[in-house]
Amino acid sequence: MIGKKAPSFKADMALDGQIKDFSSENYLGKYVVFFFYPLDFTFVCPTELHAFQEKFEEFTKRGAEVVGCSVDSAYSHLAWLATPKSKGGIEGVSYPLVADLKKEIARDYGVLNEDLGIAYRGLFLIDKEGVVRHMLVNDLPLGRSVDEALRMLDALIFHETHGEVCPANWQEGEKSMTADQDGLANYFN
Repeated sequence: MIGKKAPSFKADMALDGQIKDFSSENYLGKYVVFFFYPLDFTFVCPTELHAFQEKFEEFTKRGAEVVGCSVDSAYSHLAWLATPKSKGGIEGVSYPLVADLKKEIARDYGVLNEDLGIAYRGLFLIDKEGVVRHMLVNDLPLGRSVDEALRMLDALIFHETHGEVCPANWQEGEKSMTADQDGLANYFN
């Protein structure tokens, strides 16, 4: 999937206390951090959704949209959004939650656990042209790092802006390199 167009889709979403239409085509021209989580009203999932919300402003500062998705209905998303954090809810989450009740989106993105009928914790960094530039898929019990998603977004933006590549563990403001032998030699000197 890396380097290919992200599968496009239309679905219901929960946003701003309402069920609305979602189209992935509306996000062309923007960076998108699109992530799947297994189910509403579970245990690791709310920690992830709140972690994305805590860094939401950091994503928007970089021109990126955050979009969550699970195999639940938009009505389930609304109920979970209305549930306080202290009771395991995600009240306060302000980014779209896509409903994938037919499991077609998770299947198209290759993250559907067919045996359980739920999505693995897949994350896709999609560039402004709609191309998948980074993906990460965690097993169900393993929560993801939102800081790593931000780091990868920073690396993509840096590469697109400067044409240089970002070595292992690169952080914004650190040394990058050209993608050739001289760049590698300079990096290690």
